[in-house]
Amino acid sequence: MKKPTKPESDQTQDQSDSPQVQQGHPLFDWRPLFFTLLLFALYYTFSAQSETGPKEIPYTQFKQQLMNDELASITMRGQQINGRYRNSDKVNGFDFKTYMPDIRDESLLELIESRNVELKAKSEELPTWATVLISLLPWILIFGFFAYSNRALQNRMGGGAGLFGFSRSHARLYETPETSEINFDEVAGLEGAKQDLREVIEFLRNPDKFRKLDAKLPKGILMMGPPGTGKTLLAKATAAEAGVPFFSISGSEFVEMFVGVGAGRVRSMFQQAREKAPALIFVDEIDSVGRVRGSGVGGGNDEREQTLNQMLVEM
Repeated sequence: MKKPTKPESDQTQDQSDSPQVQQGHPLFDWRPLFFTLLLFALYYTFSAQSETGPKEIPYTQFKQQLMNDELASITMRGQQINGRYRNSDKVNGFDFKTYMPDIRDESLLELIESRNVELKAKSEELPTWATVLISLLPWILIFGFFAYSNRALQNRMGGGAGLFGFSRSHARLYETPETSEINFDEVAGLEGAKQDLREVIEFLRNPDKFRKLDAKLPKGILMMGPPGTGKTLLAKATAAEAGVPFFSISGSEFVEMFVGVGAGRVRSMFQQAREKAPALIFVDEIDSVGRVRGSGVGGGNDEREQTLNQMLVEM
């Protein structure tokens, strides 16, 4: 008898679950933080550029120049005053800027009119690009936070669907008819169990034959026994003998801290199997969810009970 060999797909799966591979996923993604800092840097850069044009002078010097008839035009925006000299050679922009004191200067407007200086007034509104950036910045930060949380959760869950994929099935396609190397000859003993399973194999191979006879196949097969007695190997051999894909999942993987995740994963698992039908689903340690119904702390709302009910519905 050949020594049982571990399928290559099993080895690949074990390697993907090993801590060495998990270490390849960074627990902290710097990209959202980098883009956020980049946006702030661009904002302050444009702000600095908009303020580094004209030279700032004291308010007293501005009034003195105004009285000396040295100014050609003045533009007021709030408390900021920008101006150009009469002998200025600038085509665009201003020659100086100053700020009005908090105390209102009633004589300023009269002085400007008396010196025949062109006066313009503008609102204190921010530039269009700054207004758009400020309005979008909170949404960018929120999106970056969710993107970071989703990526970190994917890494912790082994590359799953992240924040929006808790209910996605964790069932793994261990065997396909093309890659399977296990059959009943690899399983030592268990002749009675193998004989019972041959009926299931025959149904999976020729389902039309049984449908014509109006035969009904059992909804599932319960394998009982201590650990290490060959239950998983026998299930893989059954799928290999029937030539169908083999899905494997542990019962403890259905239940998480979020309500409804277990039932959602059951639906997702059976949907995956239907897409590759005929297929065989193997649930290891089903006793972790398959206990007496109605015995949970929350009664009918217990997460394990919902998972078990959904599994019975799918079967």
